[in-house]
Amino acid sequence: MTTTPPRTTAAPEQQQRRERMTSARIVIGRVFRSESSDYVLLTGVTLFMVLFGLIMVLSSSYVYSHVDDDNFFARFWSQGVYALIGVPLMLVVSRVPTKFLARIAWPAMFATCFLQALVVFTPLGVEINNNTNWLQIGPVTFQPSEGIKIALVLWLAMFLQRKHDKLAQWRYSLLPALLVSGVAIGLILKGGDLGTAIIVGMMIFGALYFAGIPLRHLAVVLLIAASGAILVAISSQNRLDRIMAYLHPQKADPMGAGWQIQQGTFALANGGIFGVGLGNSRSKWSWLPAASTDFIFAITGEELGLIGAVLVLALFVMLAVMFVRIITRSESPFARVATGAIMVWVIAQAIVNIAVVLGLIPTLGVPLPLISAGGTALISTLVAIGIVLSFARASNTAQRGTVAR
Repeated sequence: MTTTPPRTTAAPEQQQRRERMTSARIVIGRVFRSESSDYVLLTGVTLFMVLFGLIMVLSSSYVYSHVDDDNFFARFWSQGVYALIGVPLMLVVSRVPTKFLARIAWPAMFATCFLQALVVFTPLGVEINNNTNWLQIGPVTFQPSEGIKIALVLWLAMFLQRKHDKLAQWRYSLLPALLVSGVAIGLILKGGDLGTAIIVGMMIFGALYFAGIPLRHLAVVLLIAASGAILVAISSQNRLDRIMAYLHPQKADPMGAGWQIQQGTFALANGGIFGVGLGNSRSKWSWLPAASTDFIFAITGEELGLIGAVLVLALFVMLAVMFVRIITRSESPFARVATGAIMVWVIAQAIVNIAVVLGLIPTLGVPLPLISAGGTALISTLVAIGIVLSFARASNTAQRGTVAR
């Protein structure tokens, strides 16, 4: 006599368990799906530059930190905290949709210009090295002009995308863009920061170019901007002294306007090809002013030699290549204009900083992006790169969708 085994629910339960495990693997796969090569390379180069900058800030600042704060690591710890804020912020911004970035363009412009107005029109503004460009609220001191850069990038991209069919008509595209941008630059110049104003001007020019504004209109804008920059430069005795020291270095006061550029040249010459070794700079021992900020490239050349200086140049070339790749692969005019403006901002600022250290142009107080000490500048640059990363992700998602179809 045969007996029928009792029915069990083990098989259905095992089937359900397998289905849950399969769905879990699918979800995890979606969360950790591979990003595009542009996203990975740009992120990797940026993080390497931030790490390299922290090393050079530590090496170039410990003497001044000890003199000013009786703590060899004061400036390094401060820069490290800003990096710990900026890098996660960059990654968060890289996940923000393009539509949201366009939506916040106007509020960002109003907010940053308002903060800059507090700098130049109220006692909250702090003057450093003849520039009133810092806002102090309680224990926190920051530069609203760095926020203006980000806001202006988003606003120009949003506005020029809306006017894409009227770019050849200067009354409807170029003129409004210049009027709004002119207010931002005017507030920066009111604080005396010509260097930042020049970088913002270059950034605006880049946005107009990548939007497709006719070249004849851009030529007029460039002529007017150059004339205005010259007039502003010669309106200040401090700037005029630096210009004369650049034009006539032999006659420059070695203890005055010519001191910083001469010490920067000495530092680079002392480095030679292989450098004197990390941490062994002589110029940072109270010889070279702004050794960890505007002239950190001179300390890099002294300690790491020509090899270290070429490495820094190569890193910025890699950044430029990544920006160009993202521009060419972006289908959105908003993404192309914003990425082009950010590329001009970062690369032009690096060129200006390095050119100043090499004595190719008069001294301007602009930091080396991602490397120089300076919290607000580091965070704003990382946020800007995060915006570009969001475009790289959007472009990669669009390409995946096309392939899937």
